[in-house]
Amino acid sequence: MATQARHWRQIGTNVDVVVSNGALDAACAAVEARIDAADRTFSRFRSDSELSQLNRTPDTNVPVSELLALAIGTALEAAAMTDGLVDPSVGRAVRLAGYDRDFEQLQRRSEFAPTWNFETVAGWQAVKFDPLARTVRIPRGVELDLDSTGKALIVDLAAGAAAAVLPADAGVLVSIGGDMRVAGRPPRGGWRVLLSEDSATSPSSDGPVASIRSGALATSSTTVRRWRRNGQIVHHLIDPRTGRPSDGPWRTATVVAGTCVDANSAATCAIVLGRDAQAWLEQRGIPARLVAQDGQPTFVAGWPADESHAIPAAA
Repeated sequence: MATQARHWRQIGTNVDVVVSNGALDAACAAVEARIDAADRTFSRFRSDSELSQLNRTPDTNVPVSELLALAIGTALEAAAMTDGLVDPSVGRAVRLAGYDRDFEQLQRRSEFAPTWNFETVAGWQAVKFDPLARTVRIPRGVELDLDSTGKALIVDLAAGAAAAVLPADAGVLVSIGGDMRVAGRPPRGGWRVLLSEDSATSPSSDGPVASIRSGALATSSTTVRRWRRNGQIVHHLIDPRTGRPSDGPWRTATVVAGTCVDANSAATCAIVLGRDAQAWLEQRGIPARLVAQDGQPTFVAGWPADESHAIPAAA
């Protein structure tokens, strides 16, 4: 089965769409529209986004759109699933760490404020969300950050939208920033995925690969979105328990799951959890590939150790 692919940049990251036996233009248009809608709704870097307006309205029950309600509900479910280690209330901590603009702009900035004050994260349970009334109330001093689960949610929604415009015998892979979801009929042998810490790496490059036929694959890493802050190298994965960038034994976690949201949540949790990540993943039967700070991989819950043709099954 022949495949076609297209790559572009959107919302400051890499977007890749691959279709098998389908209409590439229609699939890409569906993906681009989903990304644009999400950016206008819950981007932390747009002052006119609905999320930014919510963050500027503390201690008030704020009515929100259907899409923002879905994104917030998804983030809170991920927080509950990970015992608060993937927490949407870390927005202020992320901003204080210096990640206060699109990463491409952040890389071009040469100076930071002379001081950096860590603050305790309020915790996801401080967010009051009524899914029926579609209202959200955040305490003063709390800023929601939906970058992690929000991007994964976009992937899930975009893959579904792309599959909907393709023929019944076609399939699609959607990757945004390296997090991906497949839908429809896969090519023979499954979708080949290069396991790389940087989503900008060409899929045809040498390296370990995975092949998935359904579900999603997500990677969280401390090696790419990092910057210098007052002489320190910091990254975007905040440990809610400290308000600081996580500092554990793993630099990268790759997970397969039924949805990109579940895969991303587990991967991020593994990085933040640190030494207990392997046991946490094993107990839940979540296949994962953990890469230590020295580059040594560890395979968890059935992830094949033969990485020349690894084929983990989506949960």
